[in-house]
Amino acid sequence: MAKYTKEELLNLYNTDLDVLLNESKKYLKDEVEFCSIISARTGKCSQNCKYCAQSSHYNTDIETNPLLDVETVVHAAKDSVKNGADRVAIVTSGKTPDESDFDTMLDMIKALNSAGIKSCASIGILNEEQAKRLAEAGLVRFHHNINTCKSYHPEICTTHTYEDRINTVKLVKKYGMELCCGVIIGMGETIEQRIEMALELSEINPDSIPVNILTPIKNTPFESYWDKIDEENVLRTLAVFKIACPDASIRIAGGKKARLSEDTIEKAFKYCADSTIVGNYLTTTGFTPDEDAKLIEKIGRRLVKV
Repeated sequence: MAKYTKEELLNLYNTDLDVLLNESKKYLKDEVEFCSIISARTGKCSQNCKYCAQSSHYNTDIETNPLLDVETVVHAAKDSVKNGADRVAIVTSGKTPDESDFDTMLDMIKALNSAGIKSCASIGILNEEQAKRLAEAGLVRFHHNINTCKSYHPEICTTHTYEDRINTVKLVKKYGMELCCGVIIGMGETIEQRIEMALELSEINPDSIPVNILTPIKNTPFESYWDKIDEENVLRTLAVFKIACPDASIRIAGGKKARLSEDTIEKAFKYCADSTIVGNYLTTTGFTPDEDAKLIEKIGRRLVKV
């Protein structure tokens, strides 16, 4: 059960910002973890998620690629580790893993593990057999966002359900893999719905919670949504997530460079965030690992040693 009620978290969200941030800081871990992602298959997704450049429903003109080969993925992963990433996620577009590619994905996971790299995969909605085979292949962590709260999900996507995502989350836990499960904020949700996200994530109890800030993409339904969240409300959301889910690593993910000032990023790492994604994020760009590392050093926190 969640430790806080919706009313309690809402009151915290709306309290003085310094008070909220200092409450969040009580739960921060000593070290900051870097992770990295590899877009192993990009674009041509059948789903109609309104935020996504990779959806085939929208003419976003992004570069697409079929599934990369194992050697290419392992080489990229080794480069990420050299740049400070503690783990590397294989990411593919699409609703579910393509059965014709699934064996190759399993080979990628085995190859990462053999290279001493903590494996992670973000490959869509799973069925039970797929979850079992991923676990048998030695996958350390599976990433699958809820994206938003249950009440707002129909406004984001209609080609799959919130329950589809929750079922995948349950399968990941059933087969003993670590779970990375987060959200995208700034998609038009209310403050109350951000609190609902925090409560739902608290119930899910993931190991890591990536928080993405929407970067509106031209020709998607959310292309004009730049004003749906400001930097203060990003900080408030991160802080409430940390308070509601104190054992999870709150990870600043997509939108960090595009949406946040250096001052806000610094505050986030001082008070709310335990981890971040380094390098680029699928269809948007991020800071270099060196830039992130310098910021972490500047505020007096330590990087997880790989």
